[in-house]
Amino acid sequence: MTTNKPAFEFWFDFTSTYSFLASQRIVELAAKAGAPITWRPFLLGVVLRECGWDGPPIANNPRKGAYMWRDLERQARQRGHGFTKPSNFPRHSVLANRVALIAANEGWAESFVPRTFAVNFIDDLEIAEPEVLARIIAACGHDPDAVLARAQSEDNKAALKANTDEASARGIFGAPSFLIGNELFWGDDRLEAALEWWRAA
Repeated sequence: MTTNKPAFEFWFDFTSTYSFLASQRIVELAAKAGAPITWRPFLLGVVLRECGWDGPPIANNPRKGAYMWRDLERQARQRGHGFTKPSNFPRHSVLANRVALIAANEGWAESFVPRTFAVNFIDDLEIAEPEVLARIIAACGHDPDAVLARAQSEDNKAALKANTDEASARGIFGAPSFLIGNELFWGDDRLEAALEWWRAA
């Protein structure tokens, strides 16, 4: 059976707090909608700088920052999963995003992406460290040394840069973002709306 439906694209960076929330529920919700997820890691910091932000949007707005951390606690509690404010925020996510690109290309992002977000925002571990990523990769059933080597290849580095360039070209300004063709939805609270748009496409 063939379908002309556009892809359901999930654009994320492991530094993104609300991408964490989306990552903990997107697999289940997309499965219920019948939407195969196209996993699209990108470098959020690069896009934010292009949009005029020098660092996280909460960096110069303590009130907004306090609200965000409390909102994350509330949302996680209501959804029945944990949340820990990272002791280091934002964490360096380039290597994790490179591994996510490998996982997406090889068909195991559904396992890797939610686990890695949980390690960052529940376990409060340094996802920039290869040893931490190695444990996640192993838990997904893959060879950590081989995957990390592929992740650091020049071709894969270029592919992540290309994803980031594409995000900018397609109007993405934050994460999580969901794209269905040229239709952009931004934020964890737009996940259901994005899936409904995909169903109707």
